[in-house]
Amino acid sequence: MDTKCCKTNMSSSTPCQSCSRIANLRTIFSNTSCQHCGLEANSCQPPGHVLRAPQSQGCQSTPCFCLTPLCLISNVNACSSLDDCGWCGDGTNSNEKETMQILSDRLANYLEKVRMLERENATLQWQNVKSRKSVTKKLRQKVRFSGILVSQIDNTKLAADDLRAKYKVKVSLHELVETDANDLQQILNALTLGKADLEAQVQSLKEELLCLRKNQEEEINSLQSQLGDRLNIEVTIAPSVDLNQLLQEMRCQYESITEKNHRDVEQWFNAQMEELNQQVETSTQQQPCFQKEIIELRCTMNTLQIELQAQHRMECALAETEARYTAFRAQIQCLIDNLVAQLAEIWGTLERQNQEYEILLDVKSRLEREITTYRSLLESSDGKYENKTSFCKKEAQTHICMYCHWQWGTSALVFLPVMESFGRESQSTLSSCAIWRPIIVA
Repeated sequence: MDTKCCKTNMSSSTPCQSCSRIANLRTIFSNTSCQHCGLEANSCQPPGHVLRAPQSQGCQSTPCFCLTPLCLISNVNACSSLDDCGWCGDGTNSNEKETMQILSDRLANYLEKVRMLERENATLQWQNVKSRKSVTKKLRQKVRFSGILVSQIDNTKLAADDLRAKYKVKVSLHELVETDANDLQQILNALTLGKADLEAQVQSLKEELLCLRKNQEEEINSLQSQLGDRLNIEVTIAPSVDLNQLLQEMRCQYESITEKNHRDVEQWFNAQMEELNQQVETSTQQQPCFQKEIIELRCTMNTLQIELQAQHRMECALAETEARYTAFRAQIQCLIDNLVAQLAEIWGTLERQNQEYEILLDVKSRLEREITTYRSLLESSDGKYENKTSFCKKEAQTHICMYCHWQWGTSALVFLPVMESFGRESQSTLSSCAIWRPIIVA
């Protein structure tokens, strides 16, 4: 067969994208007498899909088709024949080098993205740790403050109990002092009445004494007048008894009786007066003390009333403080619950991010292994392409490409999409990158 006008055109219409697609692979065979069919393949087709190239009646060329495992090459137009294997050598080598360059760029972009994700993950972890530390610090401060408030409330309760006990003691003492003051006031009133009675009795006794003296003088005068008259009569009749002596004896007797009564009355009066004076003096001496005690008791009563009012105010303030801090404690508890829920959510997010990061690291390691495999294949292919004419012979009906393991012959072409990844463990990640292997169908 004679082939002419063999032309190979490769154009890339799209840059590196995130999809794994190879579109519009078109091979054009042309010579002086016939136009070969065009073939379009897409790597997104399911495995097992068979593309058959129909035989033409004229000259037939079986080019070496190789779909790259990237989505970056959109259109490839090629034309070749069995007599000229230059396309399989230089063209494939250049395509593979460009593919490896694109793979390297893609890997660099991917590694840059992985580094960026690592930095973002570290930043997020640092922010989460920082926010968690700040929230934990605030919560600890609030818990410490609430503990201080609880201790202050307990101390206030104890002080209130002490003040209440002191108030009860003071109230009982106040009642006792009031009863004593009332008793002393009654005693003072009784003494005042007794003093007035004694003064009235003294006055009446003085009047009686004056009356007695007056009566005594009148009796003495009347007796003297009577005795004088009798004496004259007796003298005239029978002057036998000494009347002067009798009168003197009677006078002495009455004087002694009068003096005795006077002394007794005077002694009794003096005793009563001394007793009254002593009582008055003691009452007068005790009156300032009683007044001082009354003033002190009034001051104590006022102080206790003030303390009682202060105690009532403190109890009201304590009740308000307890209610306020109970509400504040409930708010803090709600805040703690919300923060715990947020921390749990943050931990879940961190775990998911760690899982994604591990997946990305796994993919990175797989890609690095694939790049190493590509590099080793490129290094091995540079030595193999030097003897490319020895692998492509005109007499052979079947040709094998050592790089991509293609087979072709003069019969019909059968294209089987075989999922051959350079790493068996990376088939899941590079499932869209397939190598199309043409197999001879007899």
